[in-house]
Amino acid sequence: MQRTLNLVVAATFVTGALYAQAPTPPKPYGEGAPKATTAGPAPKRDLSGVWTLRNPQNMRQFSGATFDKNGPELTDWGKTEFAKAKSSNNGEYSLDTTNDPVLTKCAPPGTPRVYFHPYPFEFIQTPKLTLQIFEYDHTIRRIHTDGRPLPDDPELSWMGSSVGKWEDDFTFVVDTNGLNDRTWIDRVGHPHSTQLHVTERFHRVNLDHLEITWTMTDPKAMVKPWVATFYYELRPNWELGEISCSGDYLDFSKFEKAK
Repeated sequence: MQRTLNLVVAATFVTGALYAQAPTPPKPYGEGAPKATTAGPAPKRDLSGVWTLRNPQNMRQFSGATFDKNGPELTDWGKTEFAKAKSSNNGEYSLDTTNDPVLTKCAPPGTPRVYFHPYPFEFIQTPKLTLQIFEYDHTIRRIHTDGRPLPDDPELSWMGSSVGKWEDDFTFVVDTNGLNDRTWIDRVGHPHSTQLHVTERFHRVNLDHLEITWTMTDPKAMVKPWVATFYYELRPNWELGEISCSGDYLDFSKFEKAK
């Protein structure tokens, strides 16, 4: 029942005209973050399983449009590109007038935009590779853990090139570059260039709770790095479903036009 309710809420996600604010900088549990329930200790060096968003108290469920309502401090280039964005998440543009590439072209969301789709993801770990499988549009991300460095001249792609390593027994750090500039960082339309470098810190707080902190650095688009945190819960009894941008979950003809 809860799983069904989550999908119903998710189906209405694209119509929300809400800005959300996640804690920046991240706060520990008990200081603005979701209050942790009693849970057992985290297993060492293990993120496997299905995870779903668990929002802070000051962030409405599944309404995240941007990491922070103030957005990043943009360069002149970033401001010019941001002015071109016609987001359907601020009430100004309807679903048939937005130029959001994810909505209008079914473009892969990229990293970190993929986290704004209100569907769970799953980690599958192997000795040399960690797979991050998102329920949204069958998106798969490969994180290499065989000790290789990030490529100096990566081939540009939607999800980029990612390498990961364990900083300690409970913190997995992933660096990503090689992202093309054909998508937005968030659902509001903040831009990025091909110089974007994303560092994610996956910190497993305990058995059931995961914090993901992003540091986004892009000297062409941002004056300084942008840092934010989201919170997730383990769902051991869930299996990922099929959510396809091709029309399974999003039929523009069924939405009212924005007034």
